[in-house]
Amino acid sequence: MNKSNKKREEFKALFSLIWRYKHRLIIGLLAIFVVDGTQLILPLIIRRAVDILALGKATGLILAKYAFYMVALALVAAALRFVWRYFIIGTSRKIEEYLRNKLFSHVQTLSATFFGRIRTGDLMARATNDIEAVRRATAMGVFISVDSLILLIFSLGAMISISTSLTLYVAVPFPILALLLTIFGRRIHQRFEKVQAAFSDLTESVRESLSGIREIKAFVQERGEIDNFKRVNDGFFRKNMALVKIWGIFDPLLMLLGGLTTALVILFGGRKAILGEVSIGDLVAFTMYLGMLTWPMMAIGWMVNLFQRGAASMGRINKILLTEPEIKDEKDTLEIKVRGKIEYRNLSFTYPGERDAALKNINLVIQPGMRLGIVGRIGSGKSTLIHLLCRVFDPPAGTLFLDGVDIRQIRLSTLRKSIGVVPQESFLFSTSIRENIAFGNPGVSEEEIIEAAKICEIYSEIMEFPAGLDTLVGERGVSLSGGQKQRIALARAIIRNPEILILDDALSSVDAQTEERILKNLRKVMKNRTSIVISHRIVAVENCDLIIVMDEGRIVEQGSHEELLNLNGIYATFYQEQKLLEYEKEHLKI
Repeated sequence: MNKSNKKREEFKALFSLIWRYKHRLIIGLLAIFVVDGTQLILPLIIRRAVDILALGKATGLILAKYAFYMVALALVAAALRFVWRYFIIGTSRKIEEYLRNKLFSHVQTLSATFFGRIRTGDLMARATNDIEAVRRATAMGVFISVDSLILLIFSLGAMISISTSLTLYVAVPFPILALLLTIFGRRIHQRFEKVQAAFSDLTESVRESLSGIREIKAFVQERGEIDNFKRVNDGFFRKNMALVKIWGIFDPLLMLLGGLTTALVILFGGRKAILGEVSIGDLVAFTMYLGMLTWPMMAIGWMVNLFQRGAASMGRINKILLTEPEIKDEKDTLEIKVRGKIEYRNLSFTYPGERDAALKNINLVIQPGMRLGIVGRIGSGKSTLIHLLCRVFDPPAGTLFLDGVDIRQIRLSTLRKSIGVVPQESFLFSTSIRENIAFGNPGVSEEEIIEAAKICEIYSEIMEFPAGLDTLVGERGVSLSGGQKQRIALARAIIRNPEILILDDALSSVDAQTEERILKNLRKVMKNRTSIVISHRIVAVENCDLIIVMDEGRIVEQGSHEELLNLNGIYATFYQEQKLLEYEKEHLKI
């Protein structure tokens, strides 16, 4: 898409958003029309009063009558100014709310690959700064454009009725104005896009530094982070200043045109008044209308600035809104009752953008209620098996089945509700421990929360905190240890009571004794429930009904614990290495 088409699409998207609330805006615009009407009538009243004064025919009663007219018009204008502000600025707030909700809701539907391509800071900038730019365009931008148009048309009409020749002098700057709007409008649009992109960089820099504050302090990199922030902030400042320079030139040029027009009117209009070609009242009224006309000439620059910024921001927001989720429900998806039979049939999978396959010709059947253990070296494909089952990535059609149904034909909400996953990198929300355990289960009881915490061997530690279950964990659970975070995440999964429970190295940060107690407690939870345990520790999988060993994307060994030890292969090697390490730790105090 070339630049002109891109810009056209951005403006189209902005105005379609405004059109969505046309009924409210029409009320506000009608109020503006009446307010402007009172302003346009006012010079006529003053002209009449001035002419009566100039002719010496004024009396107290006549002047009081004109004063009353002016006060009445002011009261009407004041009331209707409230109306247009309520409906136009209020509508812009509705647009802001709608757009922010729409953006957030859409982001929730997008696939994992999308979040690998875009930075969090960029998304935050679009949800804040860009939406604010759109709001301003739909508030003051709409008001200025309508208000300026009404005053421009009717002021010119009234001026023509007073003196056509004087009005021609007023029209002199209009071609220059059109040229300025064309040149500066394009540059404002381009530079504002760069400002918003720089704001995204700035937001991401702050987010990344705050998220990694522990690592920054541990490696004594505060000075480096400060220097990096200064560099990014300086880039944001320079792009803002580039925009300010354009606006700084544009606005004074418009005011210069307005001043030039006023000078021409005073020069030639004063001459006409002296010669008696127009009355004093006519000249006063004409000058007042010129003052009204000066506002649109200056306001046009403001309006162009607001709409160019709003359109640029709308384009950035639409880039997200028009992104289709790669993982979504196909047509005629099914809502099945999940029992827990999982079947991989000749499954091979390559991650998008990668050349080498992550999984190669996987054939595996997991019966309902079976406990499956998966072991293997880093990068052997263990987690990929789970990612495909949860449809974090889509497997090839006809290669992965749940209860005999291709998982691509199962409704996503049904599939994911039936699976409870506890990853190695546990994420906790910056709320209380209670809310983290109950996440996704708002109706869960206190007893269920406590029971889940006890199963995960975390309840006694929680009770040692001053606020117990109501203890706030901080951002990403910063106040807890890695093992505590993993156990709370495990409790969160257990309390969902899913048909399929997956532990993806979920106890890697827990000491061996605590892990052993948790695994013992989990046997009751896993009973009659399909369970998959991925671990680098043999002790975590040795009691599973079936254990598979992954290597370079393939299943190279499978069987029970005893069967795999008898094979004397990779599994047996892992087992011997870990036993030796445990012995060294216990007896040699390593």
